[in-house]
Amino acid sequence: MNAIHTLSQFHRLLSLPEPKHPLVSVVDLSESVFLEDDIWKGFVNRFYCVALKRDAKGKIRYGQQHYDYDKGVLSFTAPNQVQHLDLQHMECGSGFLLIFHPDFLLGHRLSASISKYGFFDYAVNEALHLSDDEENDLISILHKIDKECVRIDKHTQEIIITQIELLLNYSARFYERQFITRKNNNHQLLAKFEQLLDEHFNQATFSELLTVKYVAGRMNLSPNYLSDLLRVHTGQNTQQHIHEKLIAKAKEMLSTTSLSVSEIAYALGFEHAQSFSTLFKKKTNLSPLEFRTLFN
Repeated sequence: MNAIHTLSQFHRLLSLPEPKHPLVSVVDLSESVFLEDDIWKGFVNRFYCVALKRDAKGKIRYGQQHYDYDKGVLSFTAPNQVQHLDLQHMECGSGFLLIFHPDFLLGHRLSASISKYGFFDYAVNEALHLSDDEENDLISILHKIDKECVRIDKHTQEIIITQIELLLNYSARFYERQFITRKNNNHQLLAKFEQLLDEHFNQATFSELLTVKYVAGRMNLSPNYLSDLLRVHTGQNTQQHIHEKLIAKAKEMLSTTSLSVSEIAYALGFEHAQSFSTLFKKKTNLSPLEFRTLFN
């Protein structure tokens, strides 16, 4: 897989001069021209990228998903995520890219806490759609970062990282707004989620445990996006919902069958009965045998 290791290399591929700062840059897409290069057919960046695209034309493929960038959206990619660009149908349009290398965050709390921003693992088709006011708020932050990139002194890192963190916190707020305002679409997704869980747990036995990755894949969503969507609407993430259904099924089997705890564990898809017992006690404060005895 081709890799773009440095911001300088990325600037050259966009026909831009060297970045003002070696580890962080704000790219004006209206000044960018993608070089014809095979690297775009499949590549990974070694840095974070926040893309605010207002009227770009064309499609970007992320995994097996395509996203149409004809409208203004904000998307996020973390280092080492595979991307593909179709240059034949790509126009940069206007907008900005904020790119920053993980090394720029070293020694700062954001280096560890950036993983809490789950949208870096959203698929491109789960990008954030912005209102005009939201877009202007983020553009003002990007302008401040860009200005600070030329003032390289002992304060530069702290000031820029503070602005990056502010942008990420705004983005987290805007994503939550998007989860709430897209009511019709989200209600359909929630209904489909419940249906998938019910179909699975209505089976007599399971070949393996139900996973967040499997459920998200069936819904054509990334695991993080599905969990964040559920958390906003229900207060629980995907794994918590799965465990809730699993424990309900386990209680049913413990109270209505004579199967041993081990047999129930294996029937539910656990490889080891102890793993089932540990989860059951964690969720109910009772062991499976204690629950069966108490129920009887």
